[in-house]
Amino acid sequence: MSTWITIGIIVLVVLYAISLYNKLVKNRQMVNEGWSGIDVQLKRRSNLIPNLLAAVKGYMSHEKDLLEEITAMRANADGAQNEGPETRAKAEGALSGGLLKLFAVMENYPDLKANENIMDFQNSLEEIENQIQMSRRYYNGAVRNMNVSVESFPSNLIANQFQFTSAEFFEIDDAAARALPKVEF
Repeated sequence: MSTWITIGIIVLVVLYAISLYNKLVKNRQMVNEGWSGIDVQLKRRSNLIPNLLAAVKGYMSHEKDLLEEITAMRANADGAQNEGPETRAKAEGALSGGLLKLFAVMENYPDLKANENIMDFQNSLEEIENQIQMSRRYYNGAVRNMNVSVESFPSNLIANQFQFTSAEFFEIDDAAARALPKVEF
């Protein structure tokens, strides 16, 4: 009788360990899915920026330094594509700050503000920024779930055994990139 109880306990422990392992795999996949969503939106934004800069360039010829700075920030952000979330977030945060500067400077050009193409670019960029925020929230939620699973007992025993690790949050460290632009009417 005690042999059957021992076998029953071992089976329950094994089933519980399998359940914990599967939960860790699920959480890792959700983190990967979340990162993929962020990556897609950042790529969409990166692809839109050259068109926006080309449209603005004719109106803002004496703002050449700002346009070149944004071009360099875009290249830096594109170069950080294969880096971790922290490095990528810094590069993308700087790019967001540069775009905020661009839109603030554009306020000084009434013809530019009235241009339909520029308005379309601004609307597209605003939509993409909203999608980035939604993707970032999803990713950070998935990271939170993964990190809780990796760090809490008893799932941390399985996580350590199978090399599951904590994931990095995607956060913007640049306070200027977090700030809302001031728009005066």
